[in-house]
Amino acid sequence: MNDTFKTIFNRTSVRHFTDVEVDRATLIFLAKCGMAAPSANNKQPWFIIAVTDRHLLQSLGEQLPYAKMAREAAAAIVVCGNLEHDPTGAKSYWVQDCSAATQNILLAAESLGLGAVWTATYPYEERMEPVRRILNLPENLVPLNVIPIGHPAVAPRPKDKWDEAKFRFNAFHAE
Repeated sequence: MNDTFKTIFNRTSVRHFTDVEVDRATLIFLAKCGMAAPSANNKQPWFIIAVTDRHLLQSLGEQLPYAKMAREAAAAIVVCGNLEHDPTGAKSYWVQDCSAATQNILLAAESLGLGAVWTATYPYEERMEPVRRILNLPENLVPLNVIPIGHPAVAPRPKDKWDEAKFRFNAFHAE
């Protein structure tokens, strides 16, 4: 199995981190990996914020019900959709495009030996509002998720998620 496949199959959601920092160069590299994702009509509707400030990480962890681990993470990456050219979001594929960017970030983090977990904010206003307020986001940026990142406190064990019952060739039909 080549390294790409190993990274895909070994990626796990990590929720407990050591206190070892993740340097700025690594966070920039992760953002570059995210921005290498495909996007509809090459719109590249993402805006990525790397959060390293301990107070901001603490606030995100306290305000977001599924991102409590941000309080102990070395950093968090927030992937936002930039709706500047489509304020309603109705005609764009920003969610899909930013999700592809998020997956690139998660796989890159795994490849670097870091742990990360995707915590959703969009489409829940009660989750998006605190992120907007804490990070002072302009109206055109919609936070899709918050990804706490750090060095794993424990060695995560990947799960085999293959389910043959969820796969068909050519069309759906009962087996």
